[in-house]
Amino acid sequence: MTELNTLQPDTIPYAISVSDTVESEVEQVILGGLNAYNDSITGTNDRQALTVVVRDPDSKQVLGGAIGRTSLGLLFLDLLYLPTHLRGSGLGSQILEEFEQEGRRRGCVSAVLYTISFQAPDFYARRGWRTFGEIGCNPAGSSRIFMSKNL
Repeated sequence: MTELNTLQPDTIPYAISVSDTVESEVEQVILGGLNAYNDSITGTNDRQALTVVVRDPDSKQVLGGAIGRTSLGLLFLDLLYLPTHLRGSGLGSQILEEFEQEGRRRGCVSAVLYTISFQAPDFYARRGWRTFGEIGCNPAGSSRIFMSKNL
């Protein structure tokens, strides 16, 4: 962690630090403060986590699935993963459909995600997702692709 003391004319000095970990207290203050602000503006608190999990039928071990959230009429897909041996089986499509259905059930009208060019943009495009932005990233020649879908 790096500590920076910021001194500017006519201001009170504050300690600013940079870290590669997110402490629980830090997350609570930042997330709690932002959520409280959003709630005061919108008059609602409908944010909710969402997971669709695939488990081995015998061992019940988690094999993959999707993680995201819903808030203010938007469905956010943060992560979708399946191990290589399960890809191409239709299971990914089923996970995505369950995820979208739950978003609709919660009142979401649109969905957003980002993927990387070497991951699954074609998978999402075949399921009705549209690219609305792209920005280059590493490794060279790769890009982050931002996609949305009307639900």
